[in-house]
Amino acid sequence: MKKKPFTLFRSFLLCTALMAGAQARTWTSADGVRTFEGELKSYNSRTGQVIVTFSNGRTKKFNQSVLSEEDIAFLKKNGNRSSGGSGVKIGELPKELPDPDGQEADMSKPVQVYILMGQSNMLGFGNAGQLKGIAAEKYPYLVDDGGEWNVRKDVRNTFFCMAKLKHNDWLTAGNGNGGGKFGPEIGIGNYLGQVLDAPVLILKSCVGNRALGWDLLPPSAVGTGNGGKSYQGDSESSNRKVKEDRDGWYAGLQYDQDVGAAQNALKNLSSYYPGAKEYEVAGFFWWQGAAEGAKGNVEDYDKNLAFLFNDLKKDFNAPNAKFVCATLGEHDKSATLSKKMFDFAGLPEFKDKAAVFYSKPVSKGGGANGHYGGNPETYMNVGEGMGKAMVELLQGK
Repeated sequence: MKKKPFTLFRSFLLCTALMAGAQARTWTSADGVRTFEGELKSYNSRTGQVIVTFSNGRTKKFNQSVLSEEDIAFLKKNGNRSSGGSGVKIGELPKELPDPDGQEADMSKPVQVYILMGQSNMLGFGNAGQLKGIAAEKYPYLVDDGGEWNVRKDVRNTFFCMAKLKHNDWLTAGNGNGGGKFGPEIGIGNYLGQVLDAPVLILKSCVGNRALGWDLLPPSAVGTGNGGKSYQGDSESSNRKVKEDRDGWYAGLQYDQDVGAAQNALKNLSSYYPGAKEYEVAGFFWWQGAAEGAKGNVEDYDKNLAFLFNDLKKDFNAPNAKFVCATLGEHDKSATLSKKMFDFAGLPEFKDKAAVFYSKPVSKGGGANGHYGGNPETYMNVGEGMGKAMVELLQGK
């Protein structure tokens, strides 16, 4: 005799109850009696097949019929936006990037969204004028034969600072952050645009002088902020924003603001990527740390990076997204902050999901607090390194 959906769901629960992770979504049975924890990996709206991933990396397939109406509504609204189900092809990394071909992206595929966060050096202080003088020799894909900036028509460059839109246009090195300066988004965007056969949206949301252990403290952080603080916000994960009636600063306010700005942009996707209808948040980039010693928590930086990655995946419904961070350019690998980054990426739960780019060998112009003197090579080299690291994660290398 064919089992009823509830019986199937009960059997499923018995097999998976011990696998659930703390960052997973809570799912409910069709009769509302049972629940389990797991992150959505993929959903096929035609067949109703759902695949959920657990904290130990194992997956389970089942039909949507065993779930509550609320869960099914969630799947229909968000399931097709989970990264990993679009069939986007990842090309090989070239030894040298060619000039962009000037062609528009294949808009039949979901826009591949990459969220960039951090502090002032992610915001970008690279001098675009100086870059133009050396581009033909060192970064020839940035300029055409006449020395003018190339424009990528398959990569959109969108930048929010303090939740206000600063730049929104096709990617070019001439105006990375909208103010004649640029950050790592130029190198990142050119590498992703080259290897992905889908439209790419670089969505940067950040501001300077922010610490992960205070301003950017993620929601799941408990006792790992400056002075043992925990996240103090109360925003809903589906729509983070800074409460208008909240006075003063609080632990996690900048997380809420930066994430909220990016979430709102994705709700109006076609305003930022013309003609776009669907998207997948495929990865996160993080370059931060100069403010950590003064007002953050260096000793728990690895823990807070783990909270950050997991919370970002939850807030952007991106269980399969990858994460790349970069060390400060003046820091050796033995520096505490650098070690904490590598400790984070080395955790078993983040195997093949997170990577660190070691910036010191390619950094010039001083340190992070001085924005590397605006040296364009630092920002280009770090951006290229982070972009390559992301591609390797996407390729499963």
